[in-house]
Amino acid sequence: MTRTEYRWLLPSAMAESELPDDRARSRRTVRDWAVDIAAFLCAAFVGMLVVGAIDADHTTPDTVVFVDSLIGAAACCALWVRRRWPVGLAVAMIAVGIVEPVAAGALLVALFSLAVHRPFRPTAVVGALALAVAPLQPYLRPDPETSYLASTIIGVLLTLLVLSWGMVVRFRRQLVVTLRERARRAEAEAELRAEQAQRLAREAIAREMHDVLAHRLTLLSVHAGALEFRPDAPPAEVGRAAGVIRDSAHEALQDLREIIGVLRAPGEGDESHRPQPTLVTLDALIAESRPAGMKVTLDNRVADPATAPAATGRTVYRIAQECLTNARKHAPGAEVTVTVTGGPGEGLTIEVRNPAPTEPFERVPGSGQGLIGLTERATLTGGHLDHGHEADGGFAVRARLPWPAA
Repeated sequence: MTRTEYRWLLPSAMAESELPDDRARSRRTVRDWAVDIAAFLCAAFVGMLVVGAIDADHTTPDTVVFVDSLIGAAACCALWVRRRWPVGLAVAMIAVGIVEPVAAGALLVALFSLAVHRPFRPTAVVGALALAVAPLQPYLRPDPETSYLASTIIGVLLTLLVLSWGMVVRFRRQLVVTLRERARRAEAEAELRAEQAQRLAREAIAREMHDVLAHRLTLLSVHAGALEFRPDAPPAEVGRAAGVIRDSAHEALQDLREIIGVLRAPGEGDESHRPQPTLVTLDALIAESRPAGMKVTLDNRVADPATAPAATGRTVYRIAQECLTNARKHAPGAEVTVTVTGGPGEGLTIEVRNPAPTEPFERVPGSGQGLIGLTERATLTGGHLDHGHEADGGFAVRARLPWPAA
């Protein structure tokens, strides 16, 4: 049973919070109608008992009995507005109850409704008024069978009872509403955290795809462009370029397969992954860029690259990969210098530089997110990255990453 399906079982004050804002209405629920009818019948029953007792006293004129009956009936009918105007109804019932014992049942119901539907302060004020005038009713309309003191005590006790009962009901409803709101907020926060986690995962996958595939695709673009502009190239050179294109496409497909494999649920197929790139595989990255016609110089001054932390080595590899991709796009033909220095306890520094292009070239469109992704990678590993143009028109990327002492 959903929340809106069991709304009819709740009081209207609590049921409205179960509906969306555009459906909430101040209307009685089925439970409200049942409670209102029961309250009316109880007040009417008490009134009839009092009228019967008055009528049994033959000293009371019939006119007084008739007027008492009319006032009691009107007081019971007035209970239908007890939710909308609880304060006004309670004050009116107190005033009527001073001189009209038939309205005693309606007065108790009105005080109960006041305590349920209004905060403590107005309830306390009106309750104090009811207690203050409680001794007046048995004084003005004494009961021949009950002493004045007993009638006063009974009136005070009944007033305190219904007020206390109403406040307990109100506090319980407030507690339920508060717990429900907390549960809703917790559910909303959990959904928000899940959405944020999904967004971060998508960003990480997109960044990984950019870093990996951009390098492979620029190699394809360079060799395909060479074949296009040199249709008369020797067969050996054409075969070599075609081989590089084939190998680059194969590597790109492998990388894409691995990245998409991250999105699969556990157990969906074979999860065979190639080893992640490290500082040791930096030489292979440089080597595969040279057949594309790039002039790349690697100056790796790290004594033992295999001892570099995995996250740091992988970040260095991705920085070099992205910088080589950018150099092929924005400075084709320029010589790229990759310098790596550092060691345990010193940190690891990578610097990639390329001079300004000397010949006109056709620009390859890019997303502009590569350097942003590199900066985020460096920050996530505890380092920092700087990039920008130099005085001679070239471009340099420098990153310093942590390498804890052994």
